[in-house]
Amino acid sequence: MTVVGNRSAEGTPPSGSWGRDGWAQPTHRPAPAHETEAETAVGAPRTTGTSFHEMWRGLAPIGRHAESGGYRRYAWTGADADCRAWFQAQAETRGLTYELDRNGNQWAWLGDPEAGDAIVTGSHLDSVPDGGAFDGPLGVVSSFAALDELRSGGAKLTKPLAIVNFGDEEGARFGLACAGSRLTAGQLDKDRAHALRDGDGITLPQAMDRAGYDPEAIGPDPERLARIGAFVELHIEQGRALADPADGTDTPVGVASAIWPHGRWRFDFHGEANHAGTTRLDDRRDPMLTYANTVLAARKKARIAGALATFGKVGVEPNGVNAIASLVRGWLDSRAPDEETLAAVVGEIERAAVERGQRDGVDVRVTRESFTPIVEFAHDLRDQLSGLLGGVPVLPTGAGHDAGILSASVPTAMLFVRNPTGVSHSPAETAGEDDCLAGVAALAQVLEGLACH
Repeated sequence: MTVVGNRSAEGTPPSGSWGRDGWAQPTHRPAPAHETEAETAVGAPRTTGTSFHEMWRGLAPIGRHAESGGYRRYAWTGADADCRAWFQAQAETRGLTYELDRNGNQWAWLGDPEAGDAIVTGSHLDSVPDGGAFDGPLGVVSSFAALDELRSGGAKLTKPLAIVNFGDEEGARFGLACAGSRLTAGQLDKDRAHALRDGDGITLPQAMDRAGYDPEAIGPDPERLARIGAFVELHIEQGRALADPADGTDTPVGVASAIWPHGRWRFDFHGEANHAGTTRLDDRRDPMLTYANTVLAARKKARIAGALATFGKVGVEPNGVNAIASLVRGWLDSRAPDEETLAAVVGEIERAAVERGQRDGVDVRVTRESFTPIVEFAHDLRDQLSGLLGGVPVLPTGAGHDAGILSASVPTAMLFVRNPTGVSHSPAETAGEDDCLAGVAALAQVLEGLACH
C-alpha cells in the first residue's frame, strides 16, 4: 500500500483485535468497498449484521496508525480522500444519488433531493489525532446499514432520505471543529475559513486546492438546509451514562437532550528566552511556570463549578531542552452545563493566569477561537424519537457535534450507542458489537417513523 498523506505505510493492518470488545481485525487488507458491495444488487434483501460488518471491515484500515493503533484522518489529506472514496462507493453501489456540496460535505440521496422535507442522517469520518474507530464512523456506517434494513423490510418512503458525511468535524488539522457544517449553516464565514492554517502553515484554501476542491465555492448553503425536514445523528456515547446500572440506564441506546455550551481559547504566555544553565532562577521570566500554574488552576476552577476545563494542546518556542522558553502557547477547551457557568470558569482561569504572570514577569494574552452556545435539541423531535424507541433514556452531553451546529437551522436529534468504558478520542474507544447492531436497528426504526409515515 503506497503512502499518501497520512495513510499507513504498512502493507497490511496489524492482526489481532482493535477496541476492547475484541472485534476481529482482518489479517489482510479487505477488498475495496465497491468490490464487496457490488455482488449484492441494490435493494436486494440482506441482513443488518452482514451489511454493517462488510462496511466496518472496509473502512477500518483507512488512516490507522501502525504504531499507536489510533486514527489520523485529518481534513484534506490522503486518509480523508480514502474515506471520501469509501463513502461515494457505498452510495453508488446502493443506487443512491451521490452529491458533493460547495463545502465538501458528501451526500447520498434516496428520493428527489429537491423535493423538500427530507430526513437526513449521518455523521463524520475524520478523527482527532490518534482517535478511536467509533467517533463519527459509527454514525455513517450505521446510516447505510439502517437504510439496508429498511429496504430489506420493504419500507416505503414518503419523504426523501439522505445520508451525509460532514467534513472536518473534529478540527484536528485547522483547529476549528465542525467546519463543514459551520460553513453550511453560515456560522463560519468565507474570510475566516480562508485564514485558517494548519501546524505547517498550510492554509485551508491551499489544502482544499491540493485535494482537488474549489476553496472559492465555500460558504452558506441555505437552500440545502431549507430542503431538510429533520437531521438525526447517531454517535457513540462519549461518556458512560448508558453503561451505569446504578442509575438504571444500563441500555444500549439513548436519546440526546442537549449539548453543553463549549469553546476553545488560546492562551499566549510571553516571557524571555535565556540559557537554562546560566540564568539564575530569580532572574528568569519563564512562561512555562505561568502555563503550568494555569493548567492546575483550570482543573481547580472547573471542579468547583461543576464544569470541565482541559489544556490538551501546547506549543513552545524556541522549544530547546537547554533554553528557557520565550513563548508558551496553550489551548483551553472548556464546557459547562450553562453559558453563565462557562463564562465564569474561563474568566477565573484567565485571572489566575494573569495574576501568576505578574509574579513571573510573563505577559498573558487570551484569545477566544471558537464558541458554541448551549444546544437544546428540538423537544418535539426528541420526544418522538424516545417514544419510537419505547422510552429509552434521554441524556445531555458535553461533546460537540454537527447536529448541534445544524440545530439553529433545522430540527435535529441524536441517538447515542452505549460506550462500556466511556473512553473516547483514544485508540481505546470501543463499543460492543451487539450494541452497535442495536443502534442500527434503533436508527432504522427512527428513520421509518420519520420518513415512511
